[in-house]
Amino acid sequence: MEYYNYIKSLHLIFVITWFAGLFYIPRLFVYQIEAFHKPSPDKEILGKQLKLMAKRLWFIITWPSAILATLFAVWLMVLVPSWFQQGWMHVKLVFVLFLFIYHYKTHIYYKQLQKDEVKVTSNFMRIWNEGATFILFAVTFLVILKSTINWIFGVVGIVILGILIMLGFKLYKNIRSKNPDA
Repeated sequence: MEYYNYIKSLHLIFVITWFAGLFYIPRLFVYQIEAFHKPSPDKEILGKQLKLMAKRLWFIITWPSAILATLFAVWLMVLVPSWFQQGWMHVKLVFVLFLFIYHYKTHIYYKQLQKDEVKVTSNFMRIWNEGATFILFAVTFLVILKSTINWIFGVVGIVILGILIMLGFKLYKNIRSKNPDA
């Protein structure tokens, strides 16, 4: 078990890079959607560059990080099987399931945008961008507090933060509509 901390460190590193990809890819989607509605030649030039950036982020950083984070997590669970008997781990695994669902749905958006199929608005994608944040908060509080109840305070905090972000988003949208260069 002397290598436990190395496995845990690698798991954490790949969780961080996975989340980094999940935080940034919807932002690229926002730009892709907005570029799609621009006139030529901006639409084609921006679209091509943003597709390339999204492809590199998705397949060089995000997907490999998701796979490696999962492999190291399984390895940790094999090393410490008693975690399966702890309530906080059950709740964490539910949030991890939500993370995989979020990742999969984001992959669907990725494939659509790579084919120039714009099925959602840039405003929707700005909101979608916060999904991984909610999961990150819940999982972090669960892992640190190791409590099936206390993590709720963290989630309540993130919900309040989400409300503030939405209010800020609306304020920014109003400012942007008055000054498109903002």
